[in-house]
Amino acid sequence: MKIGIDKIGFYTPHLYVDMNELAVARNVEPAKFTIGIGQEQMSVAPITQDAVTLAANAALEILDENDKEKIDLVIFGTESGIDHSKSAAVYVHHLLGINPQARSIELKQACYGATAAIQMAKGHIALNPESKVLVLGSDIARYGLNTSGESTQGAGAVAIVISAEPKIMALEDQSAFLTADIMDFWRPTYSDQAYVDGKFSNEQYIAFFSKVWEAYKEKTGHSIEDFEAICYHLPYTKMGLKALRTILDEGSEADKERLLANYEISKTYNKNVGNIYTGALYLSLLSLLEQKEDLKEGSRIGLFSYGSGAVGEFFTGILQPDFKAHLNVESHSNLFASRKEVSVGKYEEIFQESLPVDGSRIELDIDKDPATICLSGMADHMRLYVNKER
Repeated sequence: MKIGIDKIGFYTPHLYVDMNELAVARNVEPAKFTIGIGQEQMSVAPITQDAVTLAANAALEILDENDKEKIDLVIFGTESGIDHSKSAAVYVHHLLGINPQARSIELKQACYGATAAIQMAKGHIALNPESKVLVLGSDIARYGLNTSGESTQGAGAVAIVISAEPKIMALEDQSAFLTADIMDFWRPTYSDQAYVDGKFSNEQYIAFFSKVWEAYKEKTGHSIEDFEAICYHLPYTKMGLKALRTILDEGSEADKERLLANYEISKTYNKNVGNIYTGALYLSLLSLLEQKEDLKEGSRIGLFSYGSGAVGEFFTGILQPDFKAHLNVESHSNLFASRKEVSVGKYEEIFQESLPVDGSRIELDIDKDPATICLSGMADHMRLYVNKER
């Protein structure tokens, strides 16, 4: 029985800031952002969007009534959770009207959370082949204004339906994974902004990739020539390229050209959204699937997931017959085309907006937000969500 990705959707807020404009405002040479880290635009989340609404909007476009009935497990990977106790998955479950006879949980391990969710989903489907699992990776990356990490912020979510006999990608059984207790990136419970040791984190990302890549080859006997493409977790798009370059000498010139060309395609969405933590790897995969016109069924795609702190995993999938017919290329093209650029000043204003922390009531203007699902306010310490279609 094949198990894997049956559907995949994506959502990002309708606002963005141009990285050239941000660089000028920060007295930085624009090429440092556009070439040095490989980012062109950065999605900006208005106060009416949080990790819950982003995930719900991402799932909204891919779920039909049959999916909602078959889904009996919702797993939400995030490091932008909105409650220490209540799972973000429960909110999404309600907002989308999913089958009540379902488990709904939240997972956390930095940017690795959605990958952990997918691996759990595979086990669930193996035991329950008639069911489906909704996996969500949703985050808003925040480092603060005028900080070293500001240029690697972003906001968005990826939603994935895992099932038996998937229409898009069958996930192969063997993978390689690694855990080590390190402090390269973290966010204490008292802070709404992350802390990062940038140089150390970059080093650990490469080290983890090297270790799981070698372990994967030893487990499977596969080599670089067996891959049509390798997608990476992309906190910024230059990071994945650094990792890919460490293994290119293992293959032929044709292997090198193929993997580099496909990497360029796989970063298309990420360079215009920014870092979305748990969803970043899967946004890269989605970019490859939707933007590479001659990608063929039967191709093996490598996936490297990394979550600071740290957990890493290398796993693979095989593209299924007629997979292109089950993607939402036009919808995602329209999503990008409809976004609105904001000035750096406006971005700073949005960044500093916050919800009350004393339990007081607030009503938010959701008419300015074109998203179907929005955060409409707070009352009695509870967030209030609205699905405009219900």
